[in-house]
Amino acid sequence: MTRVVIIEDEKPAARRLQRLVEKRGWEVETLIHSVAEGVDWFAHHAAPDLLLVDIQLSDGLSFDIFDKVKLGCAIIFTTAYDEYALRAFKLNSIHYLLKPISEPDLDAALEKFQKNFRPELHPHIDFEWIKSLVLKQSEQTFKDRLTVKVGQQLKLIGMEDVVCIYSSEKATFVRTKQGRDYLLDDTMDVWENRLKPQSFFRVNRQFIIAAAFVDKIVTYNNTRLKVWLLHASDFEIVVSRNRIKDFRTWIG
Repeated sequence: MTRVVIIEDEKPAARRLQRLVEKRGWEVETLIHSVAEGVDWFAHHAAPDLLLVDIQLSDGLSFDIFDKVKLGCAIIFTTAYDEYALRAFKLNSIHYLLKPISEPDLDAALEKFQKNFRPELHPHIDFEWIKSLVLKQSEQTFKDRLTVKVGQQLKLIGMEDVVCIYSSEKATFVRTKQGRDYLLDDTMDVWENRLKPQSFFRVNRQFIIAAAFVDKIVTYNNTRLKVWLLHASDFEIVVSRNRIKDFRTWIG
């Protein structure tokens, strides 16, 4: 039976992918959620037949694992990067699945692996090249300011002034350090992918918070965490259960 390892920091996404893979009769040996976890696991286990690898993890890029561990297995990257990166992947014969992963796309990728992969013929993957590509794409994608409409005028807000981005009554808003709230055009999901992961973290479906404005963190209901932000004391922000471990890593 083909052995598969999934590297994905979003635990619900990892579990969904596991279910889809196992539904097809494949064995998922383990789920790995961070660079540190990956390095430790591969130090004590043989490489699987196939890796399904998310590029951006909570504590770095997945390539940081391969800097420390040499693997000779097939790799399919799962990515949310745009067409620029995907064209480069295609030109270099790098296999990928675009998020959110659909079942037909997964079937096609697994079928391609079964038909074409031979260890001795598997092309060398230049991880440094992919890493530079991803970092370049990240620099192009992450915002250093946002634009909001105030009356008939447009106002620019630097990301250093953003306390949090939140949803309320099916709309998305930004709270600034001046205590002002402004309506944003795009959804929480869109903004989550535009923000530097070192500076911003989505603690639950409603809030993306800025590390610079975290005032205090308290235990809530024994296992939960509640976060208080400067300039946003009117918000009750509770970290989702499935994000607590990643949040602890992010906040340091």
